Amino acid sequence: MSEKLFSGVLNFKKEDFEVHKDLFEELKEGQKPHTFYVGCSDSRIVPNLITKTMPGEVFVVRNIANIVPPQEINDGTYKCTASILEYAVKYLEVDNILVCGHSNCGGLKALFYPPEKLEALPNVKKWLEIIDDVKEAVIDIEDSKLREWEVEQLNIIKQLDNLMTYPFVKERVESGKLNLIGWYYIIETGEVYNYNKEKNEFELIN
Repeated sequence: MSEKLFSGVLNFKKEDFEVHKDLFEELKEGQKPHTFYVGCSDSRIVPNLITKTMPGEVFVVRNIANIVPPQEINDGTYKCTASILEYAVKYLEVDNILVCGHSNCGGLKALFYPPEKLEALPNVKKWLEIIDDVKEAVIDIEDSKLREWEVEQLNIIKQLDNLMTYPFVKERVESGKLNLIGWYYIIETGEVYNYNKEKNEFELIN
């Protein structure tokens, strides 16, 4: 399957690059993205496709279950996402931070696996401990589909709360210089729900 990657590069250069050649010429001098996108590493999720944005517009970090570790647990264990957040807000001065979760999230399903199932994935197990409280909030829901729906949305809200534990994020949000956005993307329909903080619910973008 590696041939697909190499042929893809050639097609990109012949087709997409040529169409946007002037844009790439501009981007050689630097970037000024308007949005920092926090998303899941899931291969079914393509940030620029969903948002219809071009190169240079969106600064991206992706990890299992679109998690933002809260500042208080960043003892050196979870510095990757935190350092990217710091760069996006303090250096690039993005206007928005978008946390995008999605349906059928394998990372969130793993929260409910028997402990022994994650023994072979110690780093994943450690990472998911960050959202133990999200798991606990839905643990009593017996209907697996309803629980999946709830945990995927609660996880987005949790990450928005975690973002506010960083003083440099909190200061910019409270001064009106930074917007926090939470989206829930449905893979099979293409629908996206936006989190309305005032109503504490996700509303279909239409």
